Amino acid sequence: MIEEIQGYEVARLADPTPLQLVETIDGAEKANIDIQVSTAHAYPRSISRAVNNAIAIAVMDKETAQSCGYAIPRGGKPITGPSVHLAKIIAQQYGNMRVEARVVNATATQVISRGTAWDLENNYAVAFEVRRSILTSSGKRFSEDMITVTGNAANAIAYRNAVFAVVPKSITDKVYKAAQECITGDLSDETKLIKRRDAAIKYFNDQYGITEEEVIKLCGKQTVNQIGKDEIALLLGIQQSLKDGDTTVDEVMTPYRQSREAKSNKLNDIASRAAKGSKKQKESAPAESASVEAPAEAVDTETGEVKEDGIFAPNPEI
Repeated sequence: MIEEIQGYEVARLADPTPLQLVETIDGAEKANIDIQVSTAHAYPRSISRAVNNAIAIAVMDKETAQSCGYAIPRGGKPITGPSVHLAKIIAQQYGNMRVEARVVNATATQVISRGTAWDLENNYAVAFEVRRSILTSSGKRFSEDMITVTGNAANAIAYRNAVFAVVPKSITDKVYKAAQECITGDLSDETKLIKRRDAAIKYFNDQYGITEEEVIKLCGKQTVNQIGKDEIALLLGIQQSLKDGDTTVDEVMTPYRQSREAKSNKLNDIASRAAKGSKKQKESAPAESASVEAPAEAVDTETGEVKEDGIFAPNPEI
């Protein structure tokens, strides 16, 4: 099955057998794998210890816990889940695994990455292929540096998908849930919730130019007061995705900024500003009557003649 999401194409490949994996490597590496398989059988993993150790690492601090999740808005709805950082923690603590991800091809329009996870203890392997576009919005090919960055992002996705396909979902969910509870912190009362919410909104505004109104839309709410614990976790997941390069501000905000409501609000704002400017211009213009000055008058003390604008007029009393 192939999933296409705005430049991403993720394909689940046929699961390779351990024999097929071994046939693709040289003799020295084969000997190394044989040793690893033997070691895995001699020292089988402890599931409870793996889970406890993974949770301990994931909740070591809020920064680590926040890196364990991602959130990417797609089609007006957020897609959330465990990130590649959590996959690395779980793979390390689960043990007796070989995991790799590498770019296998770069075409004119895409980079292709393959991620493979091999459970040495159970002789179970999974491979995922991820394709990511290397074209700009105008259809031009990325620079070499950007292609490398895009390839690394594709590797991260392939790695994550492969690990989570091998490690039981119950283990992943338990560690992921612990990390989510850690990042939201103690929100037991209204004051703490408001403080955490305001901090999240301020961060998005300062770092990415996303307004409070847009943050509310990202959370799928109508007012700021509806943003609760789950929505704060969602915002932190979006923040992590932006930080990791899984998405961009344009990708996140385009569906909301190009909606009918957003365009209508923008037009209303432009019309309102235009009306205010016209009113201000009228108020600043001088009154027509005030600009006409009355003619100056003067009387000649010797002759008694009335002088208007420097011209002497006859005195009516003479």
